[in-house]
Amino acid sequence: MSVYLDRFLNIPSAKPPKEESAEGFRGDPVELLALLDQQHQVTEAAEWVAAYLDRGGEKGPLFNALGLALLREDAEFHTFQVVEACLAEHDRWAEETSELAQRAERSMILAMTRYLAAHAPTDRERAHTARIAWRLHRGEKLYEPAAISEG
Repeated sequence: MSVYLDRFLNIPSAKPPKEESAEGFRGDPVELLALLDQQHQVTEAAEWVAAYLDRGGEKGPLFNALGLALLREDAEFHTFQVVEACLAEHDRWAEETSELAQRAERSMILAMTRYLAAHAPTDRERAHTARIAWRLHRGEKLYEPAAISEG
């Protein structure tokens, strides 16, 4: 796979996240969401998550933040598939206690984070589209032409 990615797609493998100092790190998942509000934050988001996990951050709030990051974007079918696959694989590895299983759990979380960061932010128009559809469903008029005055 590495040869395929390097040679044919010209994509080097992602480097493991750098060790970050504890200085200035609060470990609040809101920080991660703020990172995902900016483009080109794949490495930074992965480093944030690695630091969060290394400092004993709980996975529940992290998964909630990643889920919110998914739902607030104009995510497509494949994005939902990737996130679901990462969570399912993480859960399978969580049933084991080996060092390999722990590394695999971490890898699934980092992969999901990188994927979401690579696709964020989007235009975030889906909620607006849903509101319009709901208004139409209720029979509301979205637009009324201006009356033409004669004179």
